[in-house]
Amino acid sequence: MEKKEYHRANLPHYQQPGQAYFVTWSLKDAIPAKAMKDYSDQLTSLRLQIETSTRDGNQKLCAELNQQYYLVRKKMMKAYEGLLHLASKPIVDLSAAEYVQIVIDALTFWQDKKLCNYAICVMPNHVHWVFRLLEKDASDNPVYLEDVLKSVKQFSATEINKRAGITGRLWHKESWDTTIRDDRHLYAAIEYTQNNPVEAGLVTDCNDWKGTVVFEK
Repeated sequence: MEKKEYHRANLPHYQQPGQAYFVTWSLKDAIPAKAMKDYSDQLTSLRLQIETSTRDGNQKLCAELNQQYYLVRKKMMKAYEGLLHLASKPIVDLSAAEYVQIVIDALTFWQDKKLCNYAICVMPNHVHWVFRLLEKDASDNPVYLEDVLKSVKQFSATEINKRAGITGRLWHKESWDTTIRDDRHLYAAIEYTQNNPVEAGLVTDCNDWKGTVVFEK
């Protein structure tokens, strides 16, 4: 199956049809951009070094730099999540019932058509989503992460803006996506998603959070 490349702010990203993912994205103003500047600078520096070592054919150095890149990115994601939990007064409280349903409807629209859902958690200012892409859709076309994310973010933003009476971009342009390596990683991602409201101090029992949906596997 052909891989498709798309570019994010820090590094080209390759996506494989049939792959499982853990994806997080937030409202555009959930955290200040400068809050993550140190991590962004590190990733930019590593990206340039990776590009140079790739051109030079230094595979060993390239592998080492890629490992450093993903370690920094992991730390950045942890810091990012912490800031999301500390943030207050979002432009729209996604955890309100009317907005939760819009997001869940968007993420379940492609169920069994382009993907298989595992877990969803709609937080006040961000969304966690665990799912597996199908290799091909009903028209026999490969299913790619970039296309699915664009579809669900565009639909949910349009509907939420309409309901909230606001205009302009709703979501942050970037999404954090992690490739699921194996079943152990998958279950960890599902558990993390399910327990996120507890970790954020919003509820004491994850089953009490109305924005969480866990699907049978």
